[in-house]
Amino acid sequence: MHPMLNIGIRAARAAGKVITQNVDRFDPKTIEKKQRNDFVTEIDRKAETEIVNTLQRSYPDHAFLCEESGLIGDETAEYRWIIDPLDGTTNFIHGLPHFSVSIALMQKNRLFQAVVYDPMRQELFTAGKGEGAFLDSKRLRVGTTNHLENALLSCGFPYRDGQDLDFFQRTTRHYTERAGGVRRLGSAALDLAYVAAGRIDGCWLTGLQSWDMAAGGLIVREAGGLLNDFDGGDDWMDKGEVIAASPKIHHQMLEVMKPLSAARRNLPARKPV
Repeated sequence: MHPMLNIGIRAARAAGKVITQNVDRFDPKTIEKKQRNDFVTEIDRKAETEIVNTLQRSYPDHAFLCEESGLIGDETAEYRWIIDPLDGTTNFIHGLPHFSVSIALMQKNRLFQAVVYDPMRQELFTAGKGEGAFLDSKRLRVGTTNHLENALLSCGFPYRDGQDLDFFQRTTRHYTERAGGVRRLGSAALDLAYVAAGRIDGCWLTGLQSWDMAAGGLIVREAGGLLNDFDGGDDWMDKGEVIAASPKIHHQMLEVMKPLSAARRNLPARKPV
């Protein structure tokens, strides 16, 4: 295991301890509303501080892009950590035990290492570029379902002002008509980790930021899965949208999505890369 991944795991576990110690114990008065349906708690901030402090002790010259604190350090640094200290804050607030810590490391703008940690189940998903993906010590591979009609999919719908809920509803209708089932779980990082683990055959997520999907995206790829934006390109982190799935399901999901996305953008449909 790469030493930087080891430090990332240490940081994720430290944040997970902060989170689990405060489940059902945090003060609801500390919940802040960043915008409609987008919340932050004191636990998000404490977990983020724990992550950054742990990483900085080992790598003081690295940069850190954090959900709550923004960019810390030199934006031209070779290494940049992308941190979501509590992915699934709304679940956490309501006592729904499905949320995660997501930490990715980029080297020269390429995904390099990844950690997604579920502190409630104590499940640790990791990946290193070219080194495979793992759940604890077990190597991960995406699912083997061949046909969309048998596939279990997950989604992440837009819930903030200004996002295209109508487009999401159209895509949901099309996938619901064609797939074996659709779920909305509330943590994008775990959606992607579950695709890597074969628990979900594919997912489509929109309205995201890089910290929501950077770590999970690398884990999917290292588990043999594919990722694209909704137009079939590779700009999923920049666009804040992603289709991730096993190869056969990915192809079938893109066949559904690309015409819908092209119509929304008034663009010709592209071939996936």
